[in-house]
Amino acid sequence: MVQAESNPFFGKWNTPFETVPFDKIKMEHYEPAFKKGIEELKAEVDNIANNPKPATFENTIVALERSGQLLNRVSGAFFNVLSANANDAMMEISQRISPDLTESSNYIYLNEKLFARVKAVYEQRTSLNLDKEDSKLLDETYRAFQERGATLNEADKAKYRELTTEMSLLSLQFDQNALKDQNRFELVLTDEKDLSGLPESIREAAAHSAKEKGKSGWLFTLDAPSYVPFLRYADSRELREKMYRAYMSVGNKGDEYDNKEIVRKLVNDRLALAQLMGYPNYAAFELSHKMAKNADNVYNLLDQLLNAYKPVAINEFNAVQGFAIGKEQTNIAIQPWDWNYYSEKLKDIRFKVNDEMTRPYFQLENVKKGVFGLATRLYGITFKENPKIPVYNEEVQAYEVHDADGKFLAVLYTDFFPREGKQSGAWMNGIKSQYHDEKGKDSRPQIIIVMNFTRPTATKPALLTFDEVETLLHEFGHALHGIFAEGKYASLSGTNVYQDFVELPSQIMENWLTEKEYLDQIAIHYETGEKIPQELVQKLIDASNYNTGYLCCRQVSFGLLDMAWHTITQPFTGDVIAFEKEAWKKAVIVPDIPGTCMSTNFGHLFAGGYAAGYYGYKWAEVLDADAFSLFKEKGIFNKEVAKSFHDNILTKGGTEDPDVLYKRFRGQEPSIDALLKRNGIIKD
Repeated sequence: MVQAESNPFFGKWNTPFETVPFDKIKMEHYEPAFKKGIEELKAEVDNIANNPKPATFENTIVALERSGQLLNRVSGAFFNVLSANANDAMMEISQRISPDLTESSNYIYLNEKLFARVKAVYEQRTSLNLDKEDSKLLDETYRAFQERGATLNEADKAKYRELTTEMSLLSLQFDQNALKDQNRFELVLTDEKDLSGLPESIREAAAHSAKEKGKSGWLFTLDAPSYVPFLRYADSRELREKMYRAYMSVGNKGDEYDNKEIVRKLVNDRLALAQLMGYPNYAAFELSHKMAKNADNVYNLLDQLLNAYKPVAINEFNAVQGFAIGKEQTNIAIQPWDWNYYSEKLKDIRFKVNDEMTRPYFQLENVKKGVFGLATRLYGITFKENPKIPVYNEEVQAYEVHDADGKFLAVLYTDFFPREGKQSGAWMNGIKSQYHDEKGKDSRPQIIIVMNFTRPTATKPALLTFDEVETLLHEFGHALHGIFAEGKYASLSGTNVYQDFVELPSQIMENWLTEKEYLDQIAIHYETGEKIPQELVQKLIDASNYNTGYLCCRQVSFGLLDMAWHTITQPFTGDVIAFEKEAWKKAVIVPDIPGTCMSTNFGHLFAGGYAAGYYGYKWAEVLDADAFSLFKEKGIFNKEVAKSFHDNILTKGGTEDPDVLYKRFRGQEPSIDALLKRNGIIKD
């Protein structure tokens, strides 16, 4: 056991802005800190529950909100590192601590004495003269107890504990299986002929990866910076198929990392939990507290999108199919491993633009300045790197964020490159949420954005694709939502909003990338220092809606799969692969390949908190298109529109209903029309 005085979690952090002292935290510090944090939380809960004084908003609701500070501290550090810089020891700790964390949550929400006090305050709510934020905290606290089993009888509470503990462990195991399975795949090429079609930058990155692993030749993996360009450019159809099948079999090999049984157990546990709580299925349980409200509204959106975009997608597929036949002079049938390859070549012919033409203009450091600069221009905030802030990996950079008056707003960490032990994809997370402490002092947030961009090589800096720049803008939008938080309570601040609202601040940022005035500012050639030519900017804009029908149908297919898994009303005992094929078939454009499976590697659904919520990306896309149309009308850098978005969306967090916040900003109900116009589906 680590002694208290030697464990950084148990003392004051004498770091800039009390940031996590990652440089002093060792592996053996985490578990004792988790255990002490859980003990402290339980003691605080006991004190609230056993308070002899009558329950009040302050001594019950606010006291509960402020409990568990040590546990929050440890969790903020541990789980961010687990996602971005994990090793086997951390994974083992997460497996051991997961049941304890679930039990500590149940200790709160299944505590009869505590719930009696919460209920007593809730029943007095109309006479308490609470402001909007206090009222929201009271409503959300009471709802959380209801949704987490407080009203169940003892037998059902025991079942709730059993289900939630198992679900937590299953999600963790799913994630770790997928990571380990993905990481063990390597495609090592030693014959230069196999590299045909691959741009020099991709070859160089693959050679660099091989050298790092002590291998000769070129190394390709299933990480996005390697996998995506390989399918897009490699001339070898056989090798493209090999890569595709490897990616679509992650967690689906019938071995120790197979996730199919975990998928079955998770969807059945979620169904059992929902029915225990009085709902017909898990989607009904989850959607009761989202903007969509119910499954009918979700399906209505997905069907609207499918009706509008599928005819376009079919035409796009036929065009690529026809192009492939013409190019190969044979009756080739487009397969999933062919789609990116031939559609990229057709795009190149139609618009005369591709990633290798634009990549030299998107050097990571310049792009980062341009992304930060957009926030400066819209909102007046500035970013200053601070090397004295400890980080968990030498590649991570930490920035102080200040507003226009010089007031400190947040710490922002950036982590851009793939490495072993890092989850794939891109995300934003909070190491620490914003809140006001018991003395009213504003405790500012600590935010992290994580990517998996192509690494710099011996001869080139990190150069991004257009899509990667868009991803950076997206995650940066989430970061702004956290950075600008102005709430009294951590549980309502920043990105703590309805899940189908949380993507609005991120997705709206992507819109600037197809605006000539902005793109011209951030795209600068890394060798010559020249701005991107205006004709290339126009080509990027012209190509921005290329295959928009296909891309929309792809997202709808994921939403349909998610909803299918979570609208079952009877336990699932069938074939996971067959279920998946049936669930999304009406939205699938490219032929579906027998035996492949996405569900076994679909972390959003089975490890990432998006169960019955994946539709939220399209829901928010409707909002972001509608919202950005106001910027288009008034000016894309219009300070008044930016201030309104800042004041009504970015600072408010979950303190008010998102419908109210959105209408206050926009002045009207959102409409799907702006999205259809932006994508060229309907004309002005």
